[in-house]
Amino acid sequence: MRVFVTGVAGQLGHDVMNELALRGHEGIGSDLAPAYAGIQDGSPVTSAAYVSLDITDREAVRRTLTELHPDMVVHCAAWTAVDLAEDADKIDKVRSINAGGTENIALASKECDAGMVYLSTDYVFDGQGSTPWDPDFKGYSPLNVYGQTKLEGELAVSRILEKYYIVRIAWVFGLNGKNYIKTMLNLGKNHDQLRIVCDQIGTPTYTFDLARLLVDMIETDRYGYYHATNAELPVDQGEYTQEGTKTGYISWYDFSKEIFRQAAALGHPEYEEQNLKLVPVTTEEYGLSKAKRPYNSRLDKAKLEKNEFRPLPDWQDALRRYLKEIEI
Repeated sequence: MRVFVTGVAGQLGHDVMNELALRGHEGIGSDLAPAYAGIQDGSPVTSAAYVSLDITDREAVRRTLTELHPDMVVHCAAWTAVDLAEDADKIDKVRSINAGGTENIALASKECDAGMVYLSTDYVFDGQGSTPWDPDFKGYSPLNVYGQTKLEGELAVSRILEKYYIVRIAWVFGLNGKNYIKTMLNLGKNHDQLRIVCDQIGTPTYTFDLARLLVDMIETDRYGYYHATNAELPVDQGEYTQEGTKTGYISWYDFSKEIFRQAAALGHPEYEEQNLKLVPVTTEEYGLSKAKRPYNSRLDKAKLEKNEFRPLPDWQDALRRYLKEIEI
C-alpha cells in the first residue's frame, strides 16, 4: 500500500511513517520544510521518501497527490497551538491550515480515489458534563478557534469523501516534538511546587500506540468516526473522583502525579514528593489560558472493539514505555 502522510515533523506523523515501514507499506512523508526536519533518531521516517508541501496551496496539493497517486492519505498536519490560535492576527492562518488545508487534501484524495484519515479532537464538542463523547454524536459546539477550525476540517472531509476515517484524539504525547510530559519534566527540575489543573478530565494518547491503530484501520475498509486515546484504568483500580464517583478517567493533576511518580522510580529523586509538591487548582484558579478548555475530554472508545480494532493499552503502561524511550 502506498500511503501519503502529512505532518511528519510532528509527533504522530513520525510514528505513522515508522509503523508503515514496519509493516512493509510505502510511506511518503510531507511537511513544510524542504527536507525531513523532525527528530533524527535513525528510524525509517528519517530516510523515507519526502515531499515538501504547503497544504494551504490547493493546486500544489492536487498536483502532488495526482503524481504520487497514493492508496491512502493520513492527514496529521494541523495548527495545534490552541492559545495562539485565539490571537486576532492568527485566526485566518489557523483556518487556512485546519479547515482549508484539510479540504484541499480531501479534494485531491477524491480525485485520485484515495481513502483518507483525518486526525481531529474532542475540542469539537463543548466539553461539558461527565458522559464520554460518542464518536457519532453530531452535537458539535466548539469552545475555541482551534476546535472550530478542526470541526470545519471534519465537515469538509465528510462532505467530500466516502472513504474516510475521522479519528478524534486528546492529550497527545510522542517522541518527536513538544508535549505535556516533556514540559512537566522540565518544570519539575526547576521548581519545588507546581500548580496543576484538576477539573479537566480525560485520558492521554501515546502516538506510538495510536500509529499502530491507524495503520490497522487503513488495512481495512471499516470507515467512519472513531475515538482513540490510551485506555482509562478499570474503575476498581482508579483512585480518581469526579462529582463524587470513582472513575478510571483522570485529570491533568492525576496525570502529572503519575508522570513524576514514574520518573522518580526511574532514579530521579528531584521528582519525589518530598522535593516537588503538586497543588491541584481549578481551571478558573489557574487562569492562564487565552482559549477556553473543555472540562470533559472523556472519549468513548467502544466503537473500536465493535469494529474489531485493537484498542490502545492503558495510559499508565503507555507512560511507562514513553519515559524509558526518552531516557529521562
